[in-house]
Amino acid sequence: MGQAVFKQKSGLEALVLVGACGVVTPGQFKGLAERLDELGVAALKFTTRQTLVLLLPAENVAAACAAAEELGWRVGTFGNTFRNVKACCGREDLCPKNITEVLDLGIEIQDKYYGRPLPRDFKVALAGCARGCTDPYCADFGVRARQGGAYEVAVGGRGSTLNPRHGTVIAENISREGVFAVLEFVLEKYQALAKPKERVLHVIDRVGIEPFVPDPAWLVQYQVEKDEEPPKEKQSQKESKR
Repeated sequence: MGQAVFKQKSGLEALVLVGACGVVTPGQFKGLAERLDELGVAALKFTTRQTLVLLLPAENVAAACAAAEELGWRVGTFGNTFRNVKACCGREDLCPKNITEVLDLGIEIQDKYYGRPLPRDFKVALAGCARGCTDPYCADFGVRARQGGAYEVAVGGRGSTLNPRHGTVIAENISREGVFAVLEFVLEKYQALAKPKERVLHVIDRVGIEPFVPDPAWLVQYQVEKDEEPPKEKQSQKESKR
């Protein structure tokens, strides 16, 4: 595990900063802009993983890290670690298509697990409806909201590759508490079964999905009573296929 600072062809350094699942306050924006202008930052770019990349001279990286952390940003990590969490605008006040809240859930997961050492990088994505704007099925651990405060969990997905793959659903209609319980279960299995530098999907290819599927008798404590799917989610599913 190391800091996410990468040398570019231009000679500048790319420094990756992590916020709260893409949520930034006006104070963080203003404060960062003022400090970074003094440090010769050439440009800023938001990434598909909801991080912020700064391009700046190598000699100013340490000062930029300190300034960002003072404003509540985290310096990104890479390598064998729990990466930043990607979550959509999964709250009723931010997206009219939201079914069950996922934004605050994603922030809470990131606060709890970010930077945890693991056999290889571990990515989590959450989506608040069936459209899946954050590609939860292409993450090591993906969460999709269901109706009535319930969630579905998939493991073993992978994106950002020539051969993207959807994960396997291992839990359906579980509570918010259940998401944390299943995540901890998956992480424990991953730690126990993975070879060094082996991604979750490669562990599954080698040993099968069965070790990553929670025992139904254990999982039942986190089940949310399943109601008939209302029109709102049906419509979201239709739109996701367009």
